[in-house]
Amino acid sequence: MNHFILNTYEDISQRAAEIVMGQLRINPRLLLGAATGNSPSGLYARLADSARETPATFDALRVVKLDEWLGLRMDDPGSCEAYIRTRLLQPLRISDERFLTFQSDPADPGAECRAIQKTLETHGPIDVCILGIGTNGHIAFNEPAAALTAHAHVAALAKSSQSHSMVAGSGKHPVSGLTLGMADIFQSRMILLLISGASKRDVARRLLTREITTNLPASLLWLHPNAICLIDRDAYR
Repeated sequence: MNHFILNTYEDISQRAAEIVMGQLRINPRLLLGAATGNSPSGLYARLADSARETPATFDALRVVKLDEWLGLRMDDPGSCEAYIRTRLLQPLRISDERFLTFQSDPADPGAECRAIQKTLETHGPIDVCILGIGTNGHIAFNEPAAALTAHAHVAALAKSSQSHSMVAGSGKHPVSGLTLGMADIFQSRMILLLISGASKRDVARRLLTREITTNLPASLLWLHPNAICLIDRDAYR
């Protein structure tokens, strides 16, 4: 994994957008793995700006949702579904046929994981996977543990994940999530990890030691042949 220290959040958002747009010019049918949360929001805003200028650029782009809070309604403002639809699908005019997703409140969560796994096997692998990092080092909902799960699964959420700002105001308190697994993420042709803000200083420091451990799932990205980490100064200090 190559890592770059940039001055501001705006800088990492711009650099990330340039990377994604460059890959999209190479492959207009690119499958984008879309994380949610604060870290990728600036990137998505810049893609939306590009869509307003040249909307045809995104006519074949496909998107896959990486994870979801288990038990939230799909239309809950705190859901990953609502986030991605608002920030990516609507501004980039991506139809449902080009969106690989899974339900947030399925009757059988295990079956839902198997369904998204089959969908990804059919339409994947992911070409560019956008990731943020949790304060505990998780990526998607792959939480620190003695062992990590390879493919899509129901994940027990760490306390820090349960209190994430996305669901803080929803009145819901999810304790589990649905997520793609580490093998699904590792099969991505390119991974783009974005780290921003003072709240991520401790985990950024741990990551940059290059010690690889399942207790810091993001550290496994050092093993990926084409991963890029962009960090702003607030997170790097």
